[in-house]
Amino acid sequence: MTHASDADTDDAVAPKQGESQQGESQPPTPPEHPFTLAIDVGGTGIKGSVLDARGVMVADRVKIPTTYPLPPEKMVADFKRLIAPLPQAERASVGYPGMVRDGVVLTTPHFITKSGPGSEIDPALVKAWDHFDLAGVLTAEFGIPTKVANDADVQGAAVVSGQGLELVITLGTGFGTGLFLDGRLLPHMEIAHQPFRKGETYDSQLGEASRKEIGEGRWLKRVHKAIANMRALFAFDHLYLGGGNSRRIPRHSLADDITIVDNTAGILGGIRLWDPKTPGADAPKPPA
Repeated sequence: MTHASDADTDDAVAPKQGESQQGESQPPTPPEHPFTLAIDVGGTGIKGSVLDARGVMVADRVKIPTTYPLPPEKMVADFKRLIAPLPQAERASVGYPGMVRDGVVLTTPHFITKSGPGSEIDPALVKAWDHFDLAGVLTAEFGIPTKVANDADVQGAAVVSGQGLELVITLGTGFGTGLFLDGRLLPHMEIAHQPFRKGETYDSQLGEASRKEIGEGRWLKRVHKAIANMRALFAFDHLYLGGGNSRRIPRHSLADDITIVDNTAGILGGIRLWDPKTPGADAPKPPA
């Protein structure tokens, strides 16, 4: 999946201490440990916060732009700059736009480009990102155990009910998917880069650049076609639509087994990666 969470059309935030889900003031409750540093990497922005054990933010969300070119060492430096104002956490989770296995980056279609999605591929970046142990490097740099997973998988971990086969589609800078069976995260599949229509991929046909080029109406038709394809492929029990562009889809146009979810799931899902009831996530890299 590639950068589907951001296209930063949303700026909803998770509740902070002393605030309910509706934003109402509540008597302050002491935050519960462990604290989780949650980072959501997108094609246009990198967002982060620290959440307590209940999923409540203990600090305001922070954000920096995603800049290109973006070799691994620069991304790590950007992460450290991002989290500098945040309180210390005991563990970390990163939602990363690409194929990740055991914290190691296998593919990252946009970060191997010279100037961002759709631009020329840089062979040096291809080599730099190939099998880069992002979780291991971040564990050493942050000094805390760190998990890295595909960003659509992380978003899905925050919203699935744990009943049946549940599919998550994220729509933002690109198109992403995550699949869960009875709450278990299944192996990630890069559906985003499979053929969709007219010889182009789901990612290229449904990403933000394409939406701007063809207009909202034609883009929505493509979204509904993609949903129909996913229904035929998976026969899912429920589908969740997330990412910054999911808000553009009229709810009345969707079947009852489809739910639009808040884009803050990209951060909140970081806690679920550490939940033993959410099997399938990669084990964390131990601190050096």
